[in-house]
Amino acid sequence: MTGALAARLTEIIDGPEADISLTEAALLVASHRYPDIDLPHYFEVIEEFGSVLAARVGSDSGPADRVVALNRYLFDELGFKPNVEDYYDPRNSCLNQVLDRRTGIPITLSLVYIAVGAHVGLTFHGVCYPGHFLVKCALNDGMIILDPFSKGQSLGISDLQNRLRETRGGEVSRAIIAGLLTTASKRAILLRMLRNLKAIYLGSNDLDSAIAIMNWIVAADPGQATEVRDRGLIYQELECSRAAVSDFERYLELDADSSDSEGIRSRIIELRRSVSLLN
Repeated sequence: MTGALAARLTEIIDGPEADISLTEAALLVASHRYPDIDLPHYFEVIEEFGSVLAARVGSDSGPADRVVALNRYLFDELGFKPNVEDYYDPRNSCLNQVLDRRTGIPITLSLVYIAVGAHVGLTFHGVCYPGHFLVKCALNDGMIILDPFSKGQSLGISDLQNRLRETRGGEVSRAIIAGLLTTASKRAILLRMLRNLKAIYLGSNDLDSAIAIMNWIVAADPGQATEVRDRGLIYQELECSRAAVSDFERYLELDADSSDSEGIRSRIIELRRSVSLLN
């Protein structure tokens, strides 16, 4: 990631929620893997998709008809599809690759859906539903829940209940479902993307990529103790002792009574000893 791109992403993370552009932020996240990413090109790609769709939608069409047109254009004509064969490929979490390859995971396909839909007056909001990111949109007769990972499928209460049972098990009431359909903030969406990548890189033991992502997670949510601790653990694995100690000390400041506090204190002692020996 170049200095300018890193500085811009930091600016977005630290700035007001209202100023966050999810498209720009997602492309900047992708720059950790694609440092020469051509941001204007991908803005133009989305703009072109939106312009083509807008030319096909009548000014008198209602929201429901626009959703149908959006689904037909993105999934049937452009061929955007879920990557079920290689779900954990990190390219699925990089918006530039999703636009190039026209395949992705729920959250990145949703970002494309949100961005293109905006060109025909559709205001979608992200929903951090358990196990599977969704979007919602207000129609004339109420709210509709859509799944861009399933070609924009509309989900009713029973569909949402079945999905939650598969994820959590147990009884799932309508009230529980309603509570899970709250609008996700843009920062929450960005964090979900970053945490997906964190899990992918840790799963493949790509610690250098994981630490790059963890830096953005901690910047976006500096009070989340477990994320600070996890970054410290990665720094320790990478033999960055001073950085690890700093994160472990911060972790204990944030959560002094955590169940692993004694273990973390032991790590700090061990790391300080190793640093002193190096000096």
